[in-house]
Amino acid sequence: MISSYMKSPPPIRLQLSSPEQRGKLVALQAAFAQVCNALAPIVQENRCWNRVTLHHLAYHQLREQFPAMGSQMVCNAIYAVCRSARVVFQHPESPLHLSKIAGKPLPRLEFLESSPVYFDRHTLSIRAGELSMYTLDGRMKFQVPLSQAEEERFHHEKLHEVILARNQSGVFELSFWFAGLQDKTNRAQAFAAVKAQPGLIPEYIKVQAHL
Repeated sequence: MISSYMKSPPPIRLQLSSPEQRGKLVALQAAFAQVCNALAPIVQENRCWNRVTLHHLAYHQLREQFPAMGSQMVCNAIYAVCRSARVVFQHPESPLHLSKIAGKPLPRLEFLESSPVYFDRHTLSIRAGELSMYTLDGRMKFQVPLSQAEEERFHHEKLHEVILARNQSGVFELSFWFAGLQDKTNRAQAFAAVKAQPGLIPEYIKVQAHL
């Protein structure tokens, strides 16, 4: 159920027990996209998607602008924007690679409400087969079919990313990525492992001309 970057990690489908649960995840996804979109002009104006630098530029402003979003989720949104910007502006196959837009204003990224939500060990936990996840309305819990070995891996290995996304059928899925990479080849595969339209622009991102 959970694997390293050496293999594409099969996602965990969340079994939602009510429309209310689904509504909470939809609301979280939309709110996360709003935070990402508040970051987008800062990325554009400063031509910056370094996670530490962007954190210093934007964190306090975002906490004031989005008080309902927890501090760690704001950090996760900063990570998500930096990750997406690297794909759009630095992936060698991207039509918006910096070398291809040299001398031109940087376009702005717009994150759709279908954008994935990024979690970490502070905002998502697993214990005894039960997953506890941050939402805007408190923690939500799910039973997840993990073996003992898989759950131990979650607790003992370095967790690189946890991503909540909706598939084309509208089903919410969680993907776990561990940082057990020893070579650049596998890291490059992980770098490109986003659902993308032709040209490697993620399908949940629109690219706006310079504003």
